[in-house]
Amino acid sequence: MASTVAAPTAVLGLGSATLASPKRATLLTSEFVRSPARARNPLTVCRASGGKYTCFERNWLRTDFNVIGFGLIGWIAPSSIPAIDGKSLTGLFFESIGAELAHFPTGPALTSPFWLWLITWHLGLFLCLTFGQIGFKGRTEEYF
Repeated sequence: MASTVAAPTAVLGLGSATLASPKRATLLTSEFVRSPARARNPLTVCRASGGKYTCFERNWLRTDFNVIGFGLIGWIAPSSIPAIDGKSLTGLFFESIGAELAHFPTGPALTSPFWLWLITWHLGLFLCLTFGQIGFKGRTEEYF
């Protein structure tokens, strides 16, 4: 059998023809942005941390005791409404703490209702604190 060897043919865009690299966009424009903003690398701009390259501001959390106080009050007030068989979530949680402390050296069993009240109460508290931080700081920094 005779085998034929085909000469390699150049495929458009691959072989010897070089593709022009697209121009890098230096300005980002959008209908949502009022003025064009220059694209920048956040790792090279941060010099506020004593010359260290960081991704966040040094005071990224921007804690405020108003948020903690109002958030705690804002969660304890609704969780103290007697809505679960005439008892409140806070009351059930504190009651389960007392029941578990009655047999102190041993911890609570996995089937104890203490875990349900613990997770539910703290999940609500942390959600209230998180949304309070977003709302309070968003209002003070005029995001909305």
